[in-house]
Amino acid sequence: MTTPHGVTFAEAVRVWARVALLSFGGPAGQIAVMHRIIVEEKRWIGEQRFLHALSYCTLLPGPEAQQLATYIGWLMHRTRGGLVAGGLFILPGILAIMALSWIYVLFGNLAAIEGLFFGLKAAVLAIVVQALIRLGRRALANRVRVALAAAAFLALFVFDIAFPIVILIAAAIGYAATTAGSPYFAGGAGGHGASKDAPEGHGLLGPDIPDHARTGNRTTLLMAGVFLLAWLIPVALVVHLSGPADQFGRIAVFFSKMAVVTFGGAYAVLAYVAQAAVETYGWLKPGEMLDGLGMAETTPGPLIMVLQFVGFLGAYRAPGPFSPLLAGTLGGLLATWVTFAPCFLWIFAGAPWIEALRGNRALSSALNGITAAVVGVIANLAVWFALHALFTRFSATTPALPIPTSLNPAMAGLTLLAFALAFGKNLGMTYILAICAGAGIALRLLNVT
Repeated sequence: MTTPHGVTFAEAVRVWARVALLSFGGPAGQIAVMHRIIVEEKRWIGEQRFLHALSYCTLLPGPEAQQLATYIGWLMHRTRGGLVAGGLFILPGILAIMALSWIYVLFGNLAAIEGLFFGLKAAVLAIVVQALIRLGRRALANRVRVALAAAAFLALFVFDIAFPIVILIAAAIGYAATTAGSPYFAGGAGGHGASKDAPEGHGLLGPDIPDHARTGNRTTLLMAGVFLLAWLIPVALVVHLSGPADQFGRIAVFFSKMAVVTFGGAYAVLAYVAQAAVETYGWLKPGEMLDGLGMAETTPGPLIMVLQFVGFLGAYRAPGPFSPLLAGTLGGLLATWVTFAPCFLWIFAGAPWIEALRGNRALSSALNGITAAVVGVIANLAVWFALHALFTRFSATTPALPIPTSLNPAMAGLTLLAFALAFGKNLGMTYILAICAGAGIALRLLNVT
């Protein structure tokens, strides 16, 4: 079926599958992959619309990159487009984390798999930095936005200010500046009044709001209701059939709570989840949360997919009437469902209103303020990821700072290789990932890592 923008649904499925398979490196890497393919390569939507959607998704609980994929898929091909884009985005992660969870409990850590992850981490570092530079150039076209991005980075990395507070302050700054007559947050990414996007810069979708994306659309409202029920009915059934004190009932309720408080993505909630999973419920041992995080960081899909690993181990160790592996599989899938079902709800219910706000100058400026802050947020995530990849120990008094002597030489060398491939040779993502993965496996088998 051909759509007005000329992108068939079959083509969209292939593109979203490609995005999903290349979505390594947490939210920074995933947003970078999406921007590179959807905006730069395919030109489905323009820069301004991409950043507008990203600003909204950053406000939501849950993984912003997966919700951004759902948003763009919904814009391009209605509800089924959103379902396919958002669903495919998490499918490789679901399969990979589940397979690795089985390997983890059956065989422990295998050298080849450890090496694969080791190499992918280095590749992801280069891809994230490359994307951050590209995104910053487009979103921070004036000094005020650069300053706001820098302030957001410092607030998160240095002062450990809560993520929602940073985003709300950025929105208030953008709104207040435009209301006072300042041009710095008005218009598009350029931030100097009228949008700098040329007509072709709007992308194949064009500048207008599609009919299906308008507020009050009955199909959209119906789908929002469907996903509200799809999220809550399984939780109610599990609690009713197993009881609230049963392991599956606990998983259903606990991760449903996580779905509505995970503002700032996985990094913002991991400390709370780790503490509850280890100390309150006894699902994991202290070091196992980091093992799960390592899986999620180096497999495709949202970093919050680590919650599937937590659910898997929780049910595996208290299987009830099931075998441990079956219980673990069901527990992991249950945690995944109640984590991601609300993500579709937030998009199908809220995106039409956000599309309508693109014409509201003051409110659009508030989202532009968020966009500038998001660059700082992504920079903070990139630095966090880089430090935890390159160093093995951190200061007891200042946990954000690594101990210099704990630098991993093999990881540092692989990272330099990845940067040379990305910036020196200008290779594509697939080649960088493949070369670094192969090098990581070789180093691990030689016991160099």
